[in-house]
Amino acid sequence: MTPDPITFMTRVEHDPLGEYPVPTDAYYGVQTARAVENFPISGLRAHPDLVTATVLIKKAAARANVELRRLDSRVGEAIVKAADEILNGALRDQFIVDVYQAGAGTSHNMNVNEVLANRGSELLGGARGEYRLVHPNDHVNMGQSTNDVFPSATRLALLLGHAPLVEAARALAASLQRKAADFASVLKVGRTHLQDAVPMTLGQEFGGYAACIDRGADDVATAAEQLKELNLGATAVGTGLNAGEDFTARTVTHLAESIGIGVVPAVNRFRVTQSMGDVLAYSGAMRRLAIELGKVASDLRLLSMGPRAGLSEIALPAVQPGSSIMPGKVNPSVPEMVNQVCFQVVGCDTTVCMAAEAGQLELNVMMPVIAWNSLHASTIMRNAMHALKVRTVDGITADATRARELLERSTALATALSPYIGYEKTAEIAKESVATGRPIRTLVLERGLLEATELDRILSVDAMTSPGIAGEKR
Repeated sequence: MTPDPITFMTRVEHDPLGEYPVPTDAYYGVQTARAVENFPISGLRAHPDLVTATVLIKKAAARANVELRRLDSRVGEAIVKAADEILNGALRDQFIVDVYQAGAGTSHNMNVNEVLANRGSELLGGARGEYRLVHPNDHVNMGQSTNDVFPSATRLALLLGHAPLVEAARALAASLQRKAADFASVLKVGRTHLQDAVPMTLGQEFGGYAACIDRGADDVATAAEQLKELNLGATAVGTGLNAGEDFTARTVTHLAESIGIGVVPAVNRFRVTQSMGDVLAYSGAMRRLAIELGKVASDLRLLSMGPRAGLSEIALPAVQPGSSIMPGKVNPSVPEMVNQVCFQVVGCDTTVCMAAEAGQLELNVMMPVIAWNSLHASTIMRNAMHALKVRTVDGITADATRARELLERSTALATALSPYIGYEKTAEIAKESVATGRPIRTLVLERGLLEATELDRILSVDAMTSPGIAGEKR
């Protein structure tokens, strides 16, 4: 007789709600299986860094519990070995709970507990699903609650991605600064309100871009310091029931040693258990960086607009054909991608903001969506900045001739005359120049307002790109 396929492919586990089938070859267990059935929402899974961070916490906790003689050393060693396997890339397909899950991240925490318990049991000679040798709650989750594991894992995961994020921003800023040096002598018209403004150099413009990205990176670096306070040992509400100060100190010390980041026990565990404000601050700093980045990307698109009917003061590297119908068309594809990423980062931050406000009393149950959005924002912005640097900024070239042509056609040159002939006369000359197309210099000389040599000195473009009164002897 052929066995029932469902029975043949599953094992039966039980939890406080009763028995439930789990795939025979799965390393996760009954609570994970229930979560998969309960939350078939997005198809999105836990961010890899969140899995890593949670496994690191379980490893550190097992070591602390063995040292405190609360956990049998053989069991603790099995948990540590199982954790190391996952940290080295094994069993990553076993973390299957949807991002949108029960509040606080209990399903994610149990997913990790069950995988470690089942793999730990195997290492000790047991079978998956027995939990006789290693239990997900009694052993892997010893001294912990989802309410201190998940916020700590979120902070830790953001810290794991923090250095690469800041590094990508600094590298992009450095590339922009190199272009600023390359373009230091390229004279052009500045623009405000998308209208002609006073002269500047392309190098000055790019130097401003570099400083904007650097300042955004500074904000992210500053905000990261708040993430180093972990509420491990707070357990359910912050009191530390079933944990203790010795557990907290040892666990956090092991974590700091394993990741090389100076994480510390929270000064006030109740604050860190109640509030996701520190993650919100980090998300806000990423939003600021995204806004700065998006503005730079938009400006690169504007400055390269053309190549015949636009500004075309710079040329971006061609990375792919730009049209399926217009042969030879090349688009600013990478900056366009960056703009889309920046929009998404702002959306992620809005979600984090709303979810951070939605906590009640001793816990914020919206942590899963906070974790996913903040980690997603960090990942895509890091990758976008790297792509922008390598595929666009490093290869930008300037068209100095085109930039000078547009500058000399601009009536904004007249601004330098105001200290000498007054605002009203300057405005009259600029207006006439626009109406007739005649050069400003010619109109000033015809009216006898200034001598030719003095006028040449005042209208020197080089003088107008430096601080002070144009033409003034210094």
